[in-house]
Amino acid sequence: MSGATEGGQRLNFVQALPPEEVARANFYGLLARLFYAPPDAPLLETLAGAAEIDAQDGGISEAWQRLCRAAGQTDPEAVRDEYDSAFVGTGKSPVTLYTCAYTIRYASEAPLAALRGELAALGLARRDDAAEPEDHIAALCDTMRHLIAVQKRELSVQGAFFSRWIAPAAGPLCNAIEAAPSTSFYKSVARFAEAFLDIEQSAFDML
Repeated sequence: MSGATEGGQRLNFVQALPPEEVARANFYGLLARLFYAPPDAPLLETLAGAAEIDAQDGGISEAWQRLCRAAGQTDPEAVRDEYDSAFVGTGKSPVTLYTCAYTIRYASEAPLAALRGELAALGLARRDDAAEPEDHIAALCDTMRHLIAVQKRELSVQGAFFSRWIAPAAGPLCNAIEAAPSTSFYKSVARFAEAFLDIEQSAFDML
């Protein structure tokens, strides 16, 4: 975008994101937060009081309402116990949030190395204080938020990352969460995640 000049100085305008892009980034950010750690009281209260989604796709509206209702029917201690039981556990967790577990077909595959290379090409890298590998679903959702809201990447770039690293694992991961006996609140998180990511997939398929 060309800049205007004033008094001989060039003014650089920053293009604002359209509302639908802000919403996409916010949903990715919310999923990243919910999958990274159990929600605290302020987040549960925010979700419980959130407005309905006005969307053409009724599935995501219904899933959003279920998530908000579930947030109002739980408390931080209960959801923390649920998170630990489902995703941390003792030894091997009942449900893994590492997406490569749902996509590796051959022992010789090294998806983490490929993911790190792609992140580096996008100018992104794992923080030194990050405890989770890059294929954690929270990290991938936060990467999408960053591509949309911070780097403002073209949809083709966003779609390529989504199709390679999120789409193949989204269904199996959400199904595993919904099937887990230890999940309650996170069943609603999984339903919303699946509905939102399905819309993302359809939109990228139209490119």
